[in-house]
Amino acid sequence: MAISAYFHIPFCAHICHYCDFNKVFAAGQPIDDYLRAMDKEMAWTAAEFGRRLQTLFIGGGTPTVLEPAQLGRLFESIHRHFQFDRSTAEFTVEANPDGLTSEKLAILRAAGVNRLSIGVQTFDPRLLHAIGRTHRREDVVRAVEMAREAGFVNISVDLMYGLPGQTLALFLADLEAALSLEVAHLSVYSLMVEPKTMFYNEWRKGRLRLPGEEAEAEMYEAAMDRLPAGGYRQYEISNYALPGRESRHNLTYWNNEEYYGIGAGAHSYIDGVRRENIGPVRHYIAAIERGEWPHRAVRRLTVREQMEEELFLGLRKTEGVSKARFRQKFGCEMDDVFGAAIRRELACGRLEETNGHLRLTKRGRLLGNEVFAAFLGEM
Repeated sequence: MAISAYFHIPFCAHICHYCDFNKVFAAGQPIDDYLRAMDKEMAWTAAEFGRRLQTLFIGGGTPTVLEPAQLGRLFESIHRHFQFDRSTAEFTVEANPDGLTSEKLAILRAAGVNRLSIGVQTFDPRLLHAIGRTHRREDVVRAVEMAREAGFVNISVDLMYGLPGQTLALFLADLEAALSLEVAHLSVYSLMVEPKTMFYNEWRKGRLRLPGEEAEAEMYEAAMDRLPAGGYRQYEISNYALPGRESRHNLTYWNNEEYYGIGAGAHSYIDGVRRENIGPVRHYIAAIERGEWPHRAVRRLTVREQMEEELFLGLRKTEGVSKARFRQKFGCEMDDVFGAAIRRELACGRLEETNGHLRLTKRGRLLGNEVFAAFLGEM
């Protein structure tokens, strides 16, 4: 039974140039119909698979683009269909710095939300403009202050590197600005130019000027050096936390555990089956109104595929993949299945074994995707 649930709110007040998540402009959208459809999917999910949760995550899109009354209805649905202990569960909501108000923060706190993930990306005004963000540095500072005034202690901030026009010096300044906020958690992601984004269109036309691979690697190494020096432990390729403030919800994914996905475009993993929901909002609503599960794709993984996912997801974690856990989960030794790939990666210095775990070295973290690919289809 899954112990984690993700709820997708695909509505945004503004679409960023790099974003490839399932999202639409909020204006003119049937938001109330969408919330009713989500309510039905929650009911079906809870009845079919179980109600007890330990982590909840509302992402988007921009969840806080919802009006206060709409936020209230969303939380009412969640509480009606699922059960969780407010004193022990982790309940996260994503937000933009310029979309938070005291009223909305109070609604979140009253609903049991105890973790905020704030999308900052950069503090530099020119870079913010270049990537299509609408907030300013002072909005970030104020958002964190308001969140703390509302009672939030567990606050996370997202940063990006490899942005158009970004230099190592600018990224180092972003790291210092983030450290000055003294939040509990920092996520630091590289820009990925994905299809169906404005950046992808610019890249295809040769108009997107990005830092080179070497500059991007320097930025990543800068984060790996500076953030631990500031008291944050790197517990995953792109994530750093103060002690005890790791994202328990995201660890569900990296531990290859089960989770529910509710809403348009959401993914779930239950009983060895991966399901992907219909993406377009109106198509999602229509499927629910017909009384149908809103699945676009349903795929049962083979045991082999589950093993591969155990490795390439688990290797994202700094501690790596536990050999004992692998044995307990699959009834065989990791080396019996992936021995050749493991030996190659150990020999070239991208993997190491320590305390019963197989994990990426620092060099391996720089080349993570190449290491993960080594375990796909390996016999």
